[in-house]
Amino acid sequence: MKLASIDVGLKRIGVAICLDGKVVLPQNAILRKNRKQAARDVNRFLNEWDIETLVVGLPKDGSSAEEMQRRIEHFVSLLELKIPVIYQDEQGSSLEAQELTAGQFRHKKDGRIDSIAAKLILERYLEKST
Repeated sequence: MKLASIDVGLKRIGVAICLDGKVVLPQNAILRKNRKQAARDVNRFLNEWDIETLVVGLPKDGSSAEEMQRRIEHFVSLLELKIPVIYQDEQGSSLEAQELTAGQFRHKKDGRIDSIAAKLILERYLEKST
């Protein structure tokens, strides 16, 4: 089954894929100019890879978790999906991504951290579902 995950942020959307049920690979993040453009780019990405299930990171705890959940669910509603969407707790994934990559590259705002966070989200989902 071909899976993808997204880590939806206000400026960037981290993206990762898993084509064999085992190995998760971060992809280039989608830079977000506005919601419609970002939704179009995510749809294009999902179609290009023929993704069968989308895993979406969702904050479960924290002071702004409810607001972010509302925004993320609204963004997902803009996607033209005919595939299942699964929400996975993303708690701490961005911080963990920063820690994992410390010293590997300069932490620029190019979306690499966001896509590594999406990779962690998809790995958590795979661990939970096996």
